[in-house]
Amino acid sequence: MVLANKDVRHYHTLLRAFRHRNFRLFLTGQSLSLIGTWVQQVTIGWLVYRLTGSVFLLGLTGFASQIPILLLAPVAGVLSDKFCRRKILLVTQILALVQALAMAYLTWRGLIQIWHVMVLAVAWGLITTFEIPARQSFMGQLVNDKADLPNAIALNSFIVNSARLIGPTIAGIAIPLFGETICFLINGASYVTIIVALLLIRVAPKESIRKNITNSFASLMDGFTYAFDFFPVRALLLLVGVASFMVLPYLVLMPIFAAEVFHGNAYTFGLLMAPAGLGAMLGNIYLASRKSVYGLCKITMASAMIAGGALMGFSQSHVFWVSMTLMTLVGFGVIVQVVSSNMVIQTLVDEDKRGRVMSLYSMAYLGMAPLGNLIAGSAANYIGAPDTLLLGGLCYTVAALIFARKLKLTLQLVEPVYVLRGVVGTR
Repeated sequence: MVLANKDVRHYHTLLRAFRHRNFRLFLTGQSLSLIGTWVQQVTIGWLVYRLTGSVFLLGLTGFASQIPILLLAPVAGVLSDKFCRRKILLVTQILALVQALAMAYLTWRGLIQIWHVMVLAVAWGLITTFEIPARQSFMGQLVNDKADLPNAIALNSFIVNSARLIGPTIAGIAIPLFGETICFLINGASYVTIIVALLLIRVAPKESIRKNITNSFASLMDGFTYAFDFFPVRALLLLVGVASFMVLPYLVLMPIFAAEVFHGNAYTFGLLMAPAGLGAMLGNIYLASRKSVYGLCKITMASAMIAGGALMGFSQSHVFWVSMTLMTLVGFGVIVQVVSSNMVIQTLVDEDKRGRVMSLYSMAYLGMAPLGNLIAGSAANYIGAPDTLLLGGLCYTVAALIFARKLKLTLQLVEPVYVLRGVVGTR
């Protein structure tokens, strides 16, 4: 009986953010939308490789879809702090629906060319640039009890990475059976769910925050100064940036491993993508089960080392089940490091600067990816995809070791803020 009661309490800890109606609505709508997004992302990678057979163009497509985040995320962060985040999200989801339908139409009519893919990839990148800071900072408005915010972030990330598992699997099955058009239509239909959810959500306006942001340039610089003057936030952002730049390019190189290393097809591609999503899901379950952010800086360091070592192992593996196992560890390690950083940063920052700081997080996590994709695609042409990922895993491991050397200083600086925020020092 005692064990049963403990299980119930643990269940409540794991899903405690679901107590909030707005969060339930948002996560329900986003879950289906993100599955559709990953179906489309995998389909685009396979489509580009089918149309061109070019490793470089695979990297260039990833670059085109994410470079707007690197260039414009700080501006998006200012807008997220200045205007209604729910309305920003509504506009971006409607535009994303239009983009998906455009991809479906061009593919259905047989008109699709690589330049169409590039243009629509840039369009998707622009939409995402303004969506991500608004979504990340919107978490704070979806839960009434701020003690539930870390759990909300972890559950949201769990949904994101569940989609990374489900979406590629669906794409791997649907592409050979039905073709790319159906995959783009699946993504388009999925946006309807999040649009409906956003229309049903009711949040209090952030008038006090809007009044504090009058000069956009000054606000932008204030966000940079606020984030980078505090060492723990700066260190976490830099480690996230290294993960994005050196590790995440495996996503654009995976078609090469599927086709050339394992001599497979689109289904093989989907199977290789899925384990990373599974590992990420397990990582998010672990993070959601935690009672507080206390101790996450140490976990950030350890998980980065796990992911770096696993990526190096994957790059040299020619045994399919070994590669899938290692990709599970890569997914687990990267997501625990990245989401732990998100949870700690959102605990440390003030509410009126949340959008701007999270835009910097977006730059580090997604904005560095296009540069990594472009360089990885170019490097793979010269040294091959396996050695490119070997180098990426090595650099990530070294970055984690550097972070470990500064861990004591980081803990000394975050402890007073944790006390101020009422973070309980357990687990």
